[in-house]
Amino acid sequence: MKTYLYLLLMVAGICAAPHMSSITELLTLLQQMRESMNLRIETPDDINDVNCISTVFEGIEQLKTNAAMKKFSEFFWKFERLKQSLTPSLGREEKCDTERKSATVFMGNLVTFIRKAALRSARA
Repeated sequence: MKTYLYLLLMVAGICAAPHMSSITELLTLLQQMRESMNLRIETPDDINDVNCISTVFEGIEQLKTNAAMKKFSEFFWKFERLKQSLTPSLGREEKCDTERKSATVFMGNLVTFIRKAALRSARA
């Protein structure tokens, strides 16, 4: 029984490793993006509010269409994969309080969002 449990945990770790690597790459790319942006984006007042997930996705789309972000296409591709894993867990959203803030503030909140999403998916 102990051997079976050990093998099961080892397989789970192997399956989770690529996902965590992807999260690390996302955060690295996001840091590089923060350093090259001057844009105002609708940003949730509370990044922990589940009602604001679609606002985060809309902000990412706004970044994606900015010409300065073309060189970060890898980030958007990786984020799209994360978005697909989060979308099924979205329920009906309620009101989300937002404010137009600099892209740097939005991206700082996005770091928090990505880390929390990674924790949620690791627990699942």
